Amino acid sequence: MRRLSVIVALGATLGMLGGLVTASPALAGRGPKWELQDIGPFTLPASFCGFRIHVTVPAARVYEKVLKTSDGSMTTLSTGSLKLTFTNLGNGKAVTENVGGPSKLTFHPDGSLTVQQRGHTGLFLSPADAQRFGLPAVSVLTGHVTQQIANGSRVSVSLRGHVLVNVCAALS
Repeated sequence: MRRLSVIVALGATLGMLGGLVTASPALAGRGPKWELQDIGPFTLPASFCGFRIHVTVPAARVYEKVLKTSDGSMTTLSTGSLKLTFTNLGNGKAVTENVGGPSKLTFHPDGSLTVQQRGHTGLFLSPADAQRFGLPAVSVLTGHVTQQIANGSRVSVSLRGHVLVNVCAALS
């Protein structure tokens, strides 16, 4: 579940970027039950922006804590700092952005998922979802983002804030 939580917190399409994150022991000073996440690079297919985007992680100190709620849900809290560099593999253009969150993911007993993100966050949407929700396919947002996911599909995405960077446009 920890692998999925940071991936979803980044807004990636579920299941598409498996293996992006692994847990490592928490560092002293963060507190009990917090685990430092090891986040690796990945490449987005051209279906997102019309060109492939390689995403690297120049700075990551992301911590997670998993809690069980009284209704049987599992909640994953994520906090820390995270910078991603997005590089267009076709023309070499690159931008580096802060997407550190924090985020709260709630895995409900019915299998659905609620993702709440605040601050600067990354969002990766399929072209169909980008059109449906009126947001760029790959973007950096600020404010409060809430996503509802059921049966592996986004049911809703709401943004109380604004788009800081339309990554597709910036790298074109």
